[in-house]
Amino acid sequence: MSDSVSNPPKFHFVLVHGSCHGGWCWFKFRCLMETSGYKVTCVDLKSAGIDPSDPNTLFTFEEYNKPLIDFLFNLPEDEKVILVGHSAGGLSLTDVLHKFGSKKIQMAIYVAANMLKYGFNTDEDVKEAVPDLAEFADVNEQTFGLGPDKPPTSMIVKKEFQRKILYNMSPMEDSTLASMLLKPAPAMAVGDAKFKEQGPDADKVRRVYIKTLNDRVIKQEQQDAMIRSWPPSEIFDIESDHSPFFSAPFILFGFIIKAAINLVE
Repeated sequence: MSDSVSNPPKFHFVLVHGSCHGGWCWFKFRCLMETSGYKVTCVDLKSAGIDPSDPNTLFTFEEYNKPLIDFLFNLPEDEKVILVGHSAGGLSLTDVLHKFGSKKIQMAIYVAANMLKYGFNTDEDVKEAVPDLAEFADVNEQTFGLGPDKPPTSMIVKKEFQRKILYNMSPMEDSTLASMLLKPAPAMAVGDAKFKEQGPDADKVRRVYIKTLNDRVIKQEQQDAMIRSWPPSEIFDIESDHSPFFSAPFILFGFIIKAAINLVE
């Protein structure tokens, strides 16, 4: 057995979920990582996973992303991490890239994720990154916590559409588990993701994009548009649905480890 396999580099991976999910969605991937000798942290953003916050009381992206911000702020001075963000978790990655840059972050890996350098600042940003689910009709269950004349404060894909849209290539047991654990996302807070001031060395952090080729949420043309707008250092393709941590965990694991190893070679 080679040294690279028996003694893997000492990477620390921080996994960031997308809307309505939580750290739980990485359970297969985390198992692969930890049994291979890597350190892994799964973050629950505000109101997600086991965080008890009410999504209808969150109105800014800063509030929503606070668990990741606090985690990086409290890292030991000599430690850096590799961030992996799925779907809307890509917004969380970009936010902390601007805040911490290469001081805390070795690499940012976007998995079927929103990769917008300045967040939702323009109509073009919205077109590139916000899921267009019109073909599936009325798929979102919305809560109007500030009143019916105000924008929705939270939303979640209705149960009858979750497998069809989010997990169309995933094992049935995984989509069943997800249907039991998904929680409404703080719609106003996520929509507030605007990064007007670029961090001094955000572009110094190596970025990787992993495309999901059978994605019904962030479609191919949207992923390609974000890649053109803010080109990453490396791109991988996976024949998966929007949720490769369920539908293609071994391939996802292989690509992420390959990207990380490229840092030290």
